[in-house]
Amino acid sequence: MALTKKPYFNDSDSRFKLFHELMARKVSDILLVSTPYDAWIMEDDCRLSERVVNEYRGLNLSQPPRMTWVSTAEEALAALDRKPFDMVITMPRLSDMGAAALGHKIKKKAPDLPVILLSHDTIPSPEMIEPDNAPGIDRTFVWSGNTDILVALIKSAEDRMNVAKDTASAGVRVILFVEDSPYYLSSLLPILYRELVCQTQAVMEGTLNEEHRLVTMRARPKILVAGNYEEALSLYEEYEAFVLGVISDVRFSRNGVMDDTAGVDFLRHVRKQRFGIPLLLASSEPANAAKAAMLSAAFVDKNSDTLHQDVRLFFKVYLGFGDFVFRMPDGTEIGCRASNLKALEQHLATIPEASFRYHCNRNDFSRWLFARTEMGLAAQVRPINDDDFTDVESHRRHLIEIIADRRKRRQKGIVADFETAGADFDTEFFKIGKGSLGGKARGLAFITSLLRQNNDFSQRYEGIDIVVPQTLVITTDGFESFVEDNQLRYLSKTDLPDEQIADIFVNSRFPEWIEAKLRDYLAQVTYPLAIRSSSLLEDAQFRAYAGLYRTYMITNDCPDLERRLDHLIQAIKLVYASTYYQGPKAFSKRVGHRTEEEQMAVIIQKLMGSRYGDSFYPAISGVAQSHNYYPFARMKSEEGIVTIAMGLGKTVVEGEKTLRFSPCHPQLLPQRSTVEDILENAQRHFYALKMEGCCHSLAANDAASLWHRDVADAEDELPLQLLASTYVPDEHRIRDTVHIPGMRVLTFAHILKYNEFPLAAIIKDLLKLGEQGMGCPVEMEFSVNLAAQGSLPPQFAFLQIRPMTARAELEQVNISTEEIENARCFSEMALGNAVKQDMADIIFVKPEVFDPGKTTLIAREIAKLNATLVNEQRKYLLVGPGRWGSADRWLGIPVNWSDISGVGAMIETESDKLVAEPSQGSHFFHNITTLGINYITVSKASGGRLDWDWLVSLPRQSDLTFVAHLRLETPVTLKVDGRRSRCVII
Repeated sequence: MALTKKPYFNDSDSRFKLFHELMARKVSDILLVSTPYDAWIMEDDCRLSERVVNEYRGLNLSQPPRMTWVSTAEEALAALDRKPFDMVITMPRLSDMGAAALGHKIKKKAPDLPVILLSHDTIPSPEMIEPDNAPGIDRTFVWSGNTDILVALIKSAEDRMNVAKDTASAGVRVILFVEDSPYYLSSLLPILYRELVCQTQAVMEGTLNEEHRLVTMRARPKILVAGNYEEALSLYEEYEAFVLGVISDVRFSRNGVMDDTAGVDFLRHVRKQRFGIPLLLASSEPANAAKAAMLSAAFVDKNSDTLHQDVRLFFKVYLGFGDFVFRMPDGTEIGCRASNLKALEQHLATIPEASFRYHCNRNDFSRWLFARTEMGLAAQVRPINDDDFTDVESHRRHLIEIIADRRKRRQKGIVADFETAGADFDTEFFKIGKGSLGGKARGLAFITSLLRQNNDFSQRYEGIDIVVPQTLVITTDGFESFVEDNQLRYLSKTDLPDEQIADIFVNSRFPEWIEAKLRDYLAQVTYPLAIRSSSLLEDAQFRAYAGLYRTYMITNDCPDLERRLDHLIQAIKLVYASTYYQGPKAFSKRVGHRTEEEQMAVIIQKLMGSRYGDSFYPAISGVAQSHNYYPFARMKSEEGIVTIAMGLGKTVVEGEKTLRFSPCHPQLLPQRSTVEDILENAQRHFYALKMEGCCHSLAANDAASLWHRDVADAEDELPLQLLASTYVPDEHRIRDTVHIPGMRVLTFAHILKYNEFPLAAIIKDLLKLGEQGMGCPVEMEFSVNLAAQGSLPPQFAFLQIRPMTARAELEQVNISTEEIENARCFSEMALGNAVKQDMADIIFVKPEVFDPGKTTLIAREIAKLNATLVNEQRKYLLVGPGRWGSADRWLGIPVNWSDISGVGAMIETESDKLVAEPSQGSHFFHNITTLGINYITVSKASGGRLDWDWLVSLPRQSDLTFVAHLRLETPVTLKVDGRRSRCVII
């Protein structure tokens, strides 16, 4: 009989959310009614409570129930009046009432409350004989002192409570167990549950993470117990579509009379209705094995010494809990087995046609999938037969395709434990360890989950892969293990140079438990890797440590596995070391965090891009922000801003020459309105990874492993051909083609003007998705691989997402016309929302001696003055030309965070000697605004001004070669209106 397809099967990606809702009703509180003697035996002799707790823990089951003991029926009824219970367990004889009478009274109070009798013997006493129409006892078990029976009867009650809802909502399977003997029921039911739980855990090992294994356990098959023919038939007819297998005794009651053939007749009825259901006949008489054979049913002898092993064999071979064993029609094994979906998919492509037909006709594939709680896929497979296809090979291909599709979708949005045996490398996100993923990895896992929940997003951009690159995270307990084993915690309090800290970490011993898993990982992975930091505080909602830690790119192309492993471990150690570098320490001090409390996870991520000769790089890297602090012309702040460059993203995050555009107006580029502007501001260099087949030594400087190339050198490489235009000097014109002679200029015209790749639209939608998910403006890093390798489509890859924390929604700041007129500084391009009166010190770059070739020296002088003011705990105003914190020293002053850690506000001025667009999108910029440090851009074109005559006329506290420090008698007043991005300094 074909299983009707339920609506939930169309939404299998939400299976884990659905599984959280399974087994909603739990037995949490049990009322135990017994004489003091029985209670003493259970608790003091058998240690009932302790053993139940241990049994639950041993099977990884949920919270064990609480037990309340009373000694009389009167106390039991009073207890039920005081609080609700989920189950009552009573012993046969009580001092004031028999168990059956108590059961009747309980049923009057709570008809649906399960009442279980634990008897000392198998023969019921006369007072236990009840009228059939109103029994007070739901089920009788024999108590022999084995606490396994307690777990079994609790799980049996829970299965009966939840079966109707869980089969209807999630297609959970049912195993029907027909047994009327309390003795054999008490013997077999614990075996069945223990085997069911253990087998369910076994088939899920190595496939998901621990959370999802436990959640999926809720979807294990349920065992429904029937005590007579009528009850068995009723349960079978009600749950026929969900029955996974039937286990039946031979002799039990039919129509109120013991019937020696009831079990055989019942199994014959089931076989007639559903040929493919596995059947097991259980009997204390070995002669009944012949009857089982006539029904094509398995047989177990209840009195056999191998009963447990026989039941286990039935679960593994017939119910599909073991490996899938491929056989020929005569039952001969053909030598291949599948322990997971991927192995099943692979073997399906190669097994003989006769074997494929054999298993299809017996519904073996769907049964095996049902046992693995793959209800949606199993229900999809089950109705399919050869009549639906023109030939067997079409059937085979279809089955492989739907299994592969399910397997890949199943991995999306899941952070799976990396198990070295049988790891499925179609999984997007692995982790090693049980600790935290850290901030950056959490963001990646979150966006992976968002993409999975929004399936229509990928469909909207058909032909483009929108992905998170395959990621392996070493969780924070790896860092803790490394630091503790090598006793490195003291470094959090030292002032050692970064290079010395790096040497100490590189020469320290790496945890063997991580190294072993990394070796197995690299045995499967040979593409270039990015080794990124993911500290607990990185990309946090507030006080995000963006870009303070190191990222290393490694080629991973050495033929020797052990050398590749050593290189990877060296990169990980250096990321760990950056936790204790000067920049993060200074930032932590500013925000009130203790460096020794920081913990570091490490992301090992597939480096997106393609190889061009000896270079490996993506066509485009970029940063997108959902709020634009510097809108131009028709742009609106809420429409966002994107900064892109060719090659690796270091060009963007370090603030070098890039291209900025609004995703809503990709062709509106006001700062590139003339040919001169384009030629002046176009990107001239890009970063790539040099592929040399060897492992170069790494250092504290993470850029040392990168190749800083001239754009002109990439003339013959596909990215430049797709992204560049050509400057024609004779015409003083830029043409959007590379098929004519002239100088190549990176304009990205084919992407932004002609929409040959829908970059603007994708970013616009993703920023909106990110804002909805995080509940605030977001910033994301991405890369684009346009170079098609074979038939592979172009890729848009998420590299990072974090909240934007620069805009403080504080009290309204009003700036009057009079204040603007009297201001020493005025700007229409300011960040933040504040009134500050805590800065009486000003550090400024002296305009008369400013030299773009000396910006590195200027940064050193600023760092020296900063150290003095930090010791004095005096915040200051910093003034200078170009982009603060730019890695390109020709675009501004290349200060690091530790160089300016005491700053209160920063002014970016213009200079005839240096032309640069305002800062936006760099890591430095993100951290400055995160800390509430106002960033003010003074641009004459937008009406801004700075009173230089006043500034240079003031007496100086320090007068260095390029930088001056002055101290005012009273602090300046700085006002920033965040609604209008307007600022005055008075």
